[in-house]
Amino acid sequence: MEILRENDLFELLKNTTLPDLVMSRNQFSKWDCYSPDRRLRIELKCRRTHYPELVIEKIKYDALMDKALKNGDKPIYINSTPVGVFFFDLSQFSDLKWFQKRMPITTEFSSRHYVEKNVAMLDVSKGYNITEKLINNG
Repeated sequence: MEILRENDLFELLKNTTLPDLVMSRNQFSKWDCYSPDRRLRIELKCRRTHYPELVIEKIKYDALMDKALKNGDKPIYINSTPVGVFFFDLSQFSDLKWFQKRMPITTEFSSRHYVEKNVAMLDVSKGYNITEKLINNG
């Protein structure tokens, strides 16, 4: 699978499985998009390398969970890697182990500045690989 950028992943999802998908109105929002028909509040991430476990930041997780709970939405994390596109319903992950990890300030740019971030790891085998669904619908 080709390496995607977040905008590419958004368009792929919109064109294949979530035609009602809209981007967050606030570019600094802790989530990226929303499906009003399916009530899915979604954080998108794209990785250049595939790992058996994918990082999620606590600050994004907490904001996504809080907003989803307040609005009756499902909190969703979708992460693309060169191996596929992985879908996680975060409401099914109540036992995440949080820890501090030194990471770049941003993944958008090649930053040499690092900070400590509170993160957890999501095992890809506990998510859904939706690559086939996206390819077959596209």
